[in-house]
Amino acid sequence: MSYRLGPAARAAGHRLHVHDSLGSTNTEAMAQARAGETGPLWVVTHRQEAGRGRRGNSWASLPGNLAASVLWPVAGVAPEHLAELGFVAGLALVEALEAACGTLPDTASGSGTRSVKLKWPNDVLLGGAKLAGLLLEAETLPGGRRAVVVGFGVNVAAAPEGLPATSLAATGYAGGAEALLEHLSDRMAARARLWDRGQNFAALRADWLARAAGLGSEIAVHSGGHILRGVFETIDEGGRLVILAPDGNRHTVTAGEVHFGSAATAA
Repeated sequence: MSYRLGPAARAAGHRLHVHDSLGSTNTEAMAQARAGETGPLWVVTHRQEAGRGRRGNSWASLPGNLAASVLWPVAGVAPEHLAELGFVAGLALVEALEAACGTLPDTASGSGTRSVKLKWPNDVLLGGAKLAGLLLEAETLPGGRRAVVVGFGVNVAAAPEGLPATSLAATGYAGGAEALLEHLSDRMAARARLWDRGQNFAALRADWLARAAGLGSEIAVHSGGHILRGVFETIDEGGRLVILAPDGNRHTVTAGEVHFGSAATAA
């Protein structure tokens, strides 16, 4: 089966570039933006040699997994709303996973209801283990035009060894990365339409919180060289993490590494 976009994405004007091998789909999508492309343009590769995550961390792209990026048109989007595309993408990915796979079983406990969760700011968990990661990158191009790329890395066929990670194959999914991309492109088109260039983030925020991992529980966040501990209370209107500290004060976090449960205590 070859990669293709879903019918709703094609109807919305999305296009697709497929490569046998790339260093990074995000890098290629941003190169297309520098060359004048505005999107929506999907870039997907069968083999990604230099995938990366947040803060320059590497992302292992194993054979059979999904490595895809979308260059999203952001003309007319206020700068303060650009980061919200990460939440749009997270919801789109979770809905695509459910559409492609049905109810995914919790590989840790064997339960099967709503086990796919969104971990702030950009991970997707299955049964508490990492299933996918997203990477949002923005750049101001010559002439002041802005470009935003959202990268998706999904462990479809295999998960990296030595990490608390899992794959769709471990749940019995046999549909392949190609089928998942069709669902993902359609759900991205639908979620972005609801987002309405940031005018309707409140509704997406509510949907995101309904799927949030660790909401209401003790967490620790590494941010800016410091560790904040408390209860994960919510995300605010700008998508920032809100922590209720033991002293009763609330703290907002723009970026950081989140740990739950016993990992939060040990952090």
